This record gives sequence, structure tokens and C-alpha cells, in this order.
Amino acid sequence: MARRSASRRLLVLSAGAVIAGALWWRHNPSACPYSQRFWVEAPHPFISRERLRSVLGPLPAERILELGVGTGYYSLDLAEWVGGDGTVELCDLQPEMLDHVMKRAGERGTANLVPTQGDATALPYDDGSMDAVVLTAVLGEIPEREAAMEEVARVLRPGGRLIVGELFGDPHFQTPATVERLATDAGLLLEERSGPWFGSFTRLGKPV
Repeated sequence: MARRSASRRLLVLSAGAVIAGALWWRHNPSACPYSQRFWVEAPHPFISRERLRSVLGPLPAERILELGVGTGYYSLDLAEWVGGDGTVELCDLQPEMLDHVMKRAGERGTANLVPTQGDATALPYDDGSMDAVVLTAVLGEIPEREAAMEEVARVLRPGGRLIVGELFGDPHFQTPATVERLATDAGLLLEERSGPWFGSFTRLGKPV
């Protein structure tokens, strides 16, 4: 009985620690560290690669920017969708994440990925230089979300699109309403939402 009671207490304490950590992380936005990359390597229900492709509508030879790439859950597929004449710009705060993705790309023989260490609130790209921008489970990690959204709008070409993926359970989950508000304030317009509120991709466009 004593052993069972001790195990139960340990389980409760562990669960409490996880919840406390998640709450702290939610109120202190920051990127998932490379040492905890297993979180971003887990399956992404509802915000699948197939759904991303459907909402994004990638075209051959496009230039797409992926912000907060993690370990490349979507990156190599994005590169395949735009083809050899297209380019996928990878931007992440952590060089370890970029190195990880580029190693995987090299193993697969994918050559149209361009890694850049950078901050979402000061993107190192020219105005109107991107056909599309993709942020998946990243927006809530950025302390200055409004500034990041303005930067996204700046680098998008007129008629370009932004795809924001969000999944409930992520400590930094952003509701569809929050995503739309931030994008609208930056001058982008809602075009489509795919998936339930707890796991969806939102597509927003830059007016021509």
C-alpha cells in the first residue's frame, strides 16, 4: 500500500510539474529549444502535410518562406512542391534547427532550401520578395506577434498568401480569431480556414 501511495504521489507531482511548465511557457513566449526537439517531431494531427498543401496551393518555381522551421516537419515537402526551380527560405532563431533540416535535406538530395538565422520581427528579406509565408505552431512563440505579422506582410508580394497553422495542446496555441485579428491589423485578409478550431490552417492574403 505504501509503495502504491508513493507512486500515486509521484504521478501527481509529475503531472503538476508538466502543467506548471506549460503555463509558464505560455506566459513567457519563446522558441522550443533544440534539446527538446522531440516536441516538434511528434505527429501533427489536423495540421497535416496534406492539409497544408491543399490550403497553400504551392506552384512550381515559387519562393516560399517558412518561419520557425523546427526540425523540418514540413520543410522538405515544401521544397518538393515548388520543384527545382522554386526556393524555400528557412528562417529560424536557432542555428541548430537549421543545421538539422539541412542535414536531412542533404541526405535526401534536396537542394532548393536556403537557411537563414533570423528574427521574425526583423526579417532579412526584401519587400514583396515572397510568394507565400508559412508559420506552423510558431506565432505564439514570438513575444512581439504584431511586429512579426507586419514583417510577414512586408515581405509578401501583392497577391501573396500567409498560412498559419495552430494546434490545441501547444502551450502557445493561438485561436483562429486571434490569428485573424493579428493578420487583419497588418493589412492581410482572411481567405480560407481548413480544419476545426483546435487544429487548423488559416490562409490570409495580401491585397493586390
